Amino acid sequence: MAKSWHLNRRKALQGIGVSLALPLLECMQTAQGNSQVDQPQARMAFLYFPNGVAEGSWLPEEVSKDGSLVKLNSWMQPLERHKQHLLIPENIWTPRGNGHMAGTATWLTGGEYSGRQVSAGGMSVDQLAATHVGKDTLLSSLQLSVRGEGFFSKSLPRNTISWLDENTPATREIEPRIVFDQMFRTSEQYAPDSSVLDLVLDDAKSLQRRLGYQDRDKLDQYLTAIEAIERRIRFSDKQAARARDNQSLRERLQRPQAGIPEDHEQYMRLMLDMIVLGFWADATRVSTFMLDHGQSNRYFNFIDGVQGTWHALSHYHDISGETEDDDGLTSWGSVKEKRGMYNSVTRWHHEQVAYLLDRMVEIEEEGSTLLDNTMIVYGSSLGDGHEHSADNLPVLFAGGSNLQIKTGRHLDFDRNTDLNRYYLSMLHRMGIEAERFGTADEELAGLT
Repeated sequence: MAKSWHLNRRKALQGIGVSLALPLLECMQTAQGNSQVDQPQARMAFLYFPNGVAEGSWLPEEVSKDGSLVKLNSWMQPLERHKQHLLIPENIWTPRGNGHMAGTATWLTGGEYSGRQVSAGGMSVDQLAATHVGKDTLLSSLQLSVRGEGFFSKSLPRNTISWLDENTPATREIEPRIVFDQMFRTSEQYAPDSSVLDLVLDDAKSLQRRLGYQDRDKLDQYLTAIEAIERRIRFSDKQAARARDNQSLRERLQRPQAGIPEDHEQYMRLMLDMIVLGFWADATRVSTFMLDHGQSNRYFNFIDGVQGTWHALSHYHDISGETEDDDGLTSWGSVKEKRGMYNSVTRWHHEQVAYLLDRMVEIEEEGSTLLDNTMIVYGSSLGDGHEHSADNLPVLFAGGSNLQIKTGRHLDFDRNTDLNRYYLSMLHRMGIEAERFGTADEELAGLT
């Protein structure tokens, strides 16, 4: 039965200085006025982590004869509840760069890094997609990163995976509040301490009176999620201010920049929420997130039993504590002990990715979910961290079941299968008619 009225997909709730985009609702009929609603849009997200993984830690524990994922290994266990949404490929490789610097800079470009000048070899795949689909959204793309920590936190090639061209990095954001304001703030009239929901409340109430019960539930879910994110951002701001104003606290803590949570997991999840919110509201359809910069020396001592910096742990065959950019204070009892700590850091990042997938599965879009309409690449530019290997990169693909991607499988490719082939596959599923990307001129086999 045709709806009695039509709400334009670009409708937003308005308030003083703010504009709150809406999720896809049933009443958003096509312009032809029939009962068919607008179809969910395809999205893509890229999640990068540095320092590789320990050899063997990325392989599933059990795979059926037809390649279906039966059981993930203990280090990947946080992703077990989402194995039906995953593709775990083996023998993926990037032909033009590996290592902390070249590998990070070229992970999404498919180009060749020049160490003599700032050059990543070309435009990254996310920005190529953004030039085609970004005209239809508030933000053509969203580039996120956590605040760097350690000696290489200011290194440009180690801090950039998204490039406008071979010499120009795309601006990345590290503070959740700034990202939130980019999506909803429209003018300086918006008081920074004011809730977006309070400012659009009158418009929201007016809209809810006209919605059917299913759309009211969807809108309530969306507004509740925004309220929760705002609350966490305000807490982060207060937390940072407390660190600034408290001398004794400053002496005990490495104070982050204003607005960045002290708790690293809280920080990480707020940034992941920004991706979900941006896709949900159709504020953007393309996002990248650096879970840390290349060659990160971040401490993960907040994980039980973990000591030393991430980069030091990645060289797990050396237990002396005297390798490059070790802190000189930490040593380990055995290779097994150090490797276990390294794997614990990998597992912790899997937990954060599982949180992202949880959020995306919860959001329904016309008989499917946000994850079904989103293609995610999660991986590193290094294989085995100790060896700095370019072979068999740890990478997995998630989501995209509505985009001709059959998930829940392990794909065993020939050695040195080009990651750029998957990027080309993603571009095609975004409706972009690219003949090649980087070194690839054909799609990755076995996706459907």
